[in-house]
Amino acid sequence: MKTFDIIALGELNVDLILNQIESEPEIGKEKFAKQMTLTLGSSTAIFAANAAALGAKVAFCGMIGNDAFGDLVESSLKAKGVDTRYLIRHDKYATGATICMSYDEDRANLTYQGAMDYMSLEDIHPEVFQEAKHIHISSIFMQSGVKRDLMKILELCKANGVTTSLDTQWDPVEQWDLDYKQVLPLLTVFMPNETELKYLTGSQTLEEAIEKIRPYANAAVIKCGSKGSLLLRKGQPDRMQEALLNKHVVDCIGAGDSFNSGFITRLAAGDPLDRCQQYGNMTGAVNTTAAGGTTAFTNREDVERIGRERFGWQ
Repeated sequence: MKTFDIIALGELNVDLILNQIESEPEIGKEKFAKQMTLTLGSSTAIFAANAAALGAKVAFCGMIGNDAFGDLVESSLKAKGVDTRYLIRHDKYATGATICMSYDEDRANLTYQGAMDYMSLEDIHPEVFQEAKHIHISSIFMQSGVKRDLMKILELCKANGVTTSLDTQWDPVEQWDLDYKQVLPLLTVFMPNETELKYLTGSQTLEEAIEKIRPYANAAVIKCGSKGSLLLRKGQPDRMQEALLNKHVVDCIGAGDSFNSGFITRLAAGDPLDRCQQYGNMTGAVNTTAAGGTTAFTNREDVERIGRERFGWQ
């Protein structure tokens, strides 16, 4: 028996979210935002917190500083029911922070990486690979240590019977230097959005990108924003799931991470991939009903109730 359904492995930071911004920032000028939230940030942390809220047994493996932001990250994870025994507190490196400027369905982020950039396989307790049923990794381009050791991490997962998922997220330096031909065969499910997938594969269109990864991916679910999500599976037809659209979006921070949390929670529970996709679409939609990536996720019952009442999810 595994201790945890899911262990989230990766970056940790706080998010300072600015909403209702009058216009884009300009050098030498002052602008106003009418709403501000300081909350648990990072794609992997949002994923972990929401997966725990959905009822999965979740732990986090990541590096933070011995500082106030680190305290906020750890206490926020604990408050969401995430086990923090595998967190690494570092005296030398500060906890990362991201300023998120939200504009309707899009956002502009500015991140100080801090401790997250220094964690590598050497820092990860071997127990992580023994006690996880599933390991989810996100934002590898923000974590040079994890990115360097990614193949070894995935091989350890496979050797220990651990299923895996990866959402690369955006590459801040826009080099997109990940060998997907090597990585994808080791993954249970690959979880990019359509823009990231096109850059990662050097493709002009989504269709071209799909054909490039198809020979290597065991399964992939591609997040397509307001259009929904596209599921690819070996030996089966592609499956498009329409989005559940919110007519009164608060913000879209963490919507993709919330999709991931819904999808992987059901995957770890043994659901088929098409059901995981449906559930992920619902949790991504529920995310947009509150500010920040985790606010809308109190418990599974409330999330599913919002899904039914606001979006007609069944």
